[in-house]
Amino acid sequence: METRVAVIGIIVENKDSVSELNKLLSEYGDYIIGRMGVPYHKKGINVISIAIDAPQDVINTLSGKIGRLDGVYAKTAYSNV
Repeated sequence: METRVAVIGIIVENKDSVSELNKLLSEYGDYIIGRMGVPYHKKGINVISIAIDAPQDVINTLSGKIGRLDGVYAKTAYSNV
């Protein structure tokens, strides 16, 4: 199956959603190339970027599930490769 490389940018404003977010990321761990998380204490948020190589429908599903978490926002940027 054809895959695409993408980056999912995530902003976490509600710390109560972190465990559910981590559960989702573990569920899709076979597709994740890398993850970087940065706590921004001054604003009380966390900024996370996920590099992923997966079929487009898998990326869309993961991004959608992340975006439905309370106080968590996600945007996806796709490569052309």
